[in-house]
Amino acid sequence: MSTHPGSGNRGPDQWVRSGTAELAVSVQGAGTPILALHAGVCDRRSWQWCAPRWAAAGLRTITYDRRGFGQTRYEAQPHNSLGDLRAVTAATDARPAVVVGNSMGGSLALDLALAHPDEVLALVLVGSLPSGAPDEAWTQSADEAAAEAEMEAATQAGDLERVNRLEVHYWLDGPAQPDGRVAGAPRDLMLEMNRTALAAPSPGQDADRPAAWPRLGEVAVPTLLVVGEHDETGLSALTEMTCARLPAATLRRLAGTAHCPMLDRPEALSALVLDFLEAAGLVASDGSRGLP
Repeated sequence: MSTHPGSGNRGPDQWVRSGTAELAVSVQGAGTPILALHAGVCDRRSWQWCAPRWAAAGLRTITYDRRGFGQTRYEAQPHNSLGDLRAVTAATDARPAVVVGNSMGGSLALDLALAHPDEVLALVLVGSLPSGAPDEAWTQSADEAAAEAEMEAATQAGDLERVNRLEVHYWLDGPAQPDGRVAGAPRDLMLEMNRTALAAPSPGQDADRPAAWPRLGEVAVPTLLVVGEHDETGLSALTEMTCARLPAATLRRLAGTAHCPMLDRPEALSALVLDFLEAAGLVASDGSRGLP
C-alpha cells in the first residue's frame, strides 16, 4: 500500500475504504454537508482556509485526498474516482451534499451531479470545465504557450523540482503574472502539495465516465461557476459557454486570483460560496462569516 511524502502532516479525521485504497478524509463543523474536491496540483489541505468559514456558517466541510495525492494509501490498480467519492459521502453521511470542486475536482463534482443527481444539493465549480468541452473553442495566449513549453521541457528532463515551481507559477500566480505574485504560506503549501503529487506512484487506470458537455442541460441544481481574473484565457471563455448551457447557473469572476482562489483569496471565495448558498436557501444569514 503506497504512502507518500507529506504523510508527516496532520493526519486525517478518518480513513475511508474504497476497494483496497484507504482515503484520507477530514471533517470540520456540523450541519449541511459541503464536500470540497481538490485540484490536480493540490490535496485536501488546499481548503484549510475556507473550511473554518463554512463551518462557522453551519456547514459540515468534508475534504479528502484522491488516489495519488496527499495521504491517501493505495496500490496501482484499475479504480473509479467517482466510486471513491461516493465511498466518502456514504461514510460521512453526506448524501445529499453541496459539492465544491476546483479544476479536476470540479469535473468530478459535475460527473457526480449527472450520475447521481439525488446526491447533490448544489454545485460550485472553481476554475473547472466539464469533460468533453469542445477543443476547437480553446484559445491560448503567448504567455500560456511559453509557460507550457517550459513545463514540458522540464518534464522531459526529469527535473521534477523545476516542474513543481513552474506549475505553481502557472496555476497559483497565473501564467501572465510575475513569478511569486502569491507568496508566504499559500505558496509554500502549494509547492508541498504539488511536490507530493508529482512524486507519487501511479494509482492505476481510472474508469472512463461519459462526457459531461453534451449533458449539461440535465443539471438541475443551482450551480455557481467561479473563474479567477488571472486564470487561463481558454478556460475563462469556455466557462462562459458552460454557464450558458447549464439551466440554473451563475458565473462570478474573482479579481486578484488565478486557478486556485482557495489558497490566495479564501475569504473572497468563501463569501461567494456562502452568498450563493444563502440565495439558494441552503444556509441561513446569521452574521457568522466575518472570521479573520
